[in-house]
Amino acid sequence: MTIRVVVADDQELVRSGFAMILDAQPDIEVVAEVGDGIGAVEAVRRYGAEVALLDIRMPRMDGIEACRAIGADGAGRAGSACRTVMLTTFDSDEYVYEALHAGASGFLLKDVRRDDLVHAVRVVARGDSLLAPSVARRLVEQYTRPAAARSRRPDPRLDVLTGRERETLLLLARGLSNAEIAVELVVSDHTVKTHVGNVLSKLGLRDRIQAVICAYETGLIAAGDTPAAPAHPPGGGASRPGSSPASARD
Repeated sequence: MTIRVVVADDQELVRSGFAMILDAQPDIEVVAEVGDGIGAVEAVRRYGAEVALLDIRMPRMDGIEACRAIGADGAGRAGSACRTVMLTTFDSDEYVYEALHAGASGFLLKDVRRDDLVHAVRVVARGDSLLAPSVARRLVEQYTRPAAARSRRPDPRLDVLTGRERETLLLLARGLSNAEIAVELVVSDHTVKTHVGNVLSKLGLRDRIQAVICAYETGLIAAGDTPAAPAHPPGGGASRPGSSPASARD
């Protein structure tokens, strides 16, 4: 199936260059090139795009507002949500956290390599996040309030989670992969995927990046917290995920 993409950037050379690279791929079609956020939202609605590349800074409507509007629509082709990737200078951009909170699935530098651009579109189109959870954690630590200013009491929103789902959210926020979470909780990879899916569904989150943000915003973890060392059973070796009866209970 062809991935329909909208490219939005107020610099014509940037958006034309991205469009040329993407259109050369057999499984990607750039359905619109636009110069501002309003045009991006309209193009996503008109063409039912699955992915929108949005420059953070654009006239009339910036990329963050466009991201919110596209997420609110929730309709790409075949009723699936259009996922957004922000185009940014990253290191100097002050709006990274705000864009993540608005629903962005990841970020690309303006000088991204050709292969990385294509890979990013494919990754986001299949529903995955473009940033590793550990990278998202560092971003959140930079753009949220200091730990001393935050309450350590978890937000009531977390009450919908089971104890094991809350543990899963905490480990996501600490940057662990599914395989590492499986070892930490002594459960199977399949069980971890189920827990992650339940966390996203119950909290109304789109992806793992938003799960990391949620963990900070609800006080489950605070900026400056460091990951705990992986837990291993007595005897010096890590147990095989799924070998414990815990996997049957979870």
